[in-house]
Amino acid sequence: MSKARVIVVGSFNQDHVWSTDALPQPGATRLGRYAGGPGGKGFNQAVAAARAGAKARFVTAVGEDAAARMLRELASAEGIDLRAQVTDLPSGAAGIFVDAEGRNVIVAAVGANLALEAGHVAAALDGLDAGCALLAQLEVATAAALHALQQARRQGALAILNPAPVDAPTSDALLAACEVLTPNETEFAALLARHAGVDVDAEAVAGLDDAALHQLCRRLPVDTCVVTLGRHGVFVSHADHQWRGDATAHYRRPACPARTLDTTGAGDAFNGALAAALVQRPGALFRSAIDFANRYAARATEQQGAALAMPRLTPADPA
Repeated sequence: MSKARVIVVGSFNQDHVWSTDALPQPGATRLGRYAGGPGGKGFNQAVAAARAGAKARFVTAVGEDAAARMLRELASAEGIDLRAQVTDLPSGAAGIFVDAEGRNVIVAAVGANLALEAGHVAAALDGLDAGCALLAQLEVATAAALHALQQARRQGALAILNPAPVDAPTSDALLAACEVLTPNETEFAALLARHAGVDVDAEAVAGLDDAALHQLCRRLPVDTCVVTLGRHGVFVSHADHQWRGDATAHYRRPACPARTLDTTGAGDAFNGALAAALVQRPGALFRSAIDFANRYAARATEQQGAALAMPRLTPADPA
């Protein structure tokens, strides 16, 4: 295939999804419905980037099992250039519980994802240049994600880090390696505590005024911080030297209306679509890519599931 413009380095999981009227409390058993399918933050984001119109490559690690065979078939069907390291560990798996309002809780057994090696990543990043975006998350070995981001910076590509899941280890070097950081409010609060010594209630982040939220973003060593706030929209904070074409250093964009069925993978939809928009419209304002990603994520919540719920919608489509 022609050279990939969005390269996603991240996880693949076999998702096991239970839908029930209300999420169970500790010790409780509830009746529900089951569905299985592909997921993992990395694969979700790669599918989102591809379905948003970008030429996508996915770099990951899998076992020698049925889940890995499913990944190869799906990547081929989606036109994704798959670069999978095969390990002795089982492919990743996740248990997802979704309530009637579309809210979810997730537990992931990362398996082979943590065996992803920096050497495999380096070999899989051929063709990376200034016209590309490299998107990483933290359901894989941290060293592999760090290497990917650093190599992207050296080769002039845009380095994007989605610092999820919230309990994944992070370092100052990891944050310094990325140019665009995309935490949700929970991940943002955790990063502030670890890297700036600032305690913020994650549930209070969306209610902060823009000036205060911008000041908090500037405590993290990244050029651009994009905080996704669920139903409260998105907040963007740029460093003084890098506004990415925007007219202001910080701003908030509201959430797009949606007939929400399932929020699983909404953040991944946002990240994949953001990367796709940035490489497909390199001269456009950063705000326009944010607006597209916001709209794309809203559409993704109108279907149940993760990777296969990603809509086929490009930045050129009307709102």
